[in-house]
Amino acid sequence: MNATLNKHASNGSTRDAALGELPRFDEAEVARHDADAHRVLTDSGSQTAARCSLWWRNTPALTGHRIGLIGHYAARDDDAGDRILKQACAELAASGCTLAVGPMDGCTWRRYRFVTETGYEPPFFLEPENPSSWPRQFASAGFKALAHYCSALTDRLDCEPPQARLAAERLGALGVTLRPLEPSRWDEELNTIYRITTAGFQGGFLYQPLPESEFLALYRQVRPFVRPELVLFAMHDGRPVGFVFNIPDALQARRGRSIDTVILKTLAILPDRRYAGLGCHLTQQSHRVARELGYRRVVHALMHEKNASINLSARYGKVFRRYTLFARPL
Repeated sequence: MNATLNKHASNGSTRDAALGELPRFDEAEVARHDADAHRVLTDSGSQTAARCSLWWRNTPALTGHRIGLIGHYAARDDDAGDRILKQACAELAASGCTLAVGPMDGCTWRRYRFVTETGYEPPFFLEPENPSSWPRQFASAGFKALAHYCSALTDRLDCEPPQARLAAERLGALGVTLRPLEPSRWDEELNTIYRITTAGFQGGFLYQPLPESEFLALYRQVRPFVRPELVLFAMHDGRPVGFVFNIPDALQARRGRSIDTVILKTLAILPDRRYAGLGCHLTQQSHRVARELGYRRVVHALMHEKNASINLSARYGKVFRRYTLFARPL
């Protein structure tokens, strides 16, 4: 096999993908993600056997390390995966990186981490997917878990933990109110979501800012699937101080089923002690709205194992899927 430079990258994958044919390239995605290099491994017939993109300049901070990222990853078999990962690590080391992290398509705002425990539920809308061989290939190449994530499911949409009731009473006395997204003000609403998200997530694990233009482009892609009632803003003194973004699971319809599940995609609160408990309140109220709209289940999606959302989610449901982000010292 020969390693060759190629200015394309992957457009995602599916857990059940036939590894004889890798997912299609997406040139628009390549340009938007602005990687420092794209690498493709070809076989004797000039067919793509593996590929990845590399980032070493504008990467997240991690104490004691200079991070290099491996993203847009796909490999047809274990041998190809081993070859492309060895090449990627050598190149990142030559560029001054001390730790290779992947899979991550440039930052945590985009696709990153592998499904490592599939659980009993089919994939849900906006969830990363991958063949089970890909995390195995990372492990065989010397990568170990850097962080763990999970998704949980609840069908107890009428459940009201005592903490949620107390939070609602305290925040109500403070003057905090909730309102749904206003579709006629879509761009302004997205701007609000961007400002709260960047403020709320700053300082988080592997956080780095994302240009607002790219953030808006990401959310515009899901606009056709959004139900405004499922996006709630918390208001205080006339300004938004938090939000919860839920979206119906469109993949259920693609499988020929009625949509009975909502995905809690993002929950963010401005950093202010006055709003302690607001995440619990927003979650509780979004469950109530989902139930009133006829949905039966809510997925609490892609939570970091050390995030407070894990404890909040545990009051309602149980984990059904796990994910891993890998790293290898260089």
